[in-house]
Amino acid sequence: MPARAFLVLALALAIGIATAVSPFASSSPDGLSKVASDHGFASHAHAGDGPIAGYAFPGIGNRHVAKGVSGFAGTLAVFALGWGVAYAVRRRPVAAP
Repeated sequence: MPARAFLVLALALAIGIATAVSPFASSSPDGLSKVASDHGFASHAHAGDGPIAGYAFPGIGNRHVAKGVSGFAGTLAVFALGWGVAYAVRRRPVAAP
C-alpha cells in the first residue's frame, strides 16, 4: 500500500473513532482532578476557558454532538501538529559545494 493511501486511511480511521467514541466518554473526573479533590486543593483550580473547554465544542446545543465535533477537531489538530513537526525536522538533501 502506498504511503499516501495509508496516511489517508489511518487519518480517516482515527477521525472516525474519535468522532464516534468521544460522546460516550466517562463523566467521572480524570486522575488529576481526583487527586486534587482527595488532597483538598481542588478549590484552588480555575475552570479553563480554552477553545474546547469541558471536552465539548462550544455553540452546539446537543451534548453528544458537541463532544463528537470536539473529538473530530482534536484529532485534526493533533494530526496537523504532528505533520508540522515532522515537516520541520525532516532531512533535507545537502547541496554539493
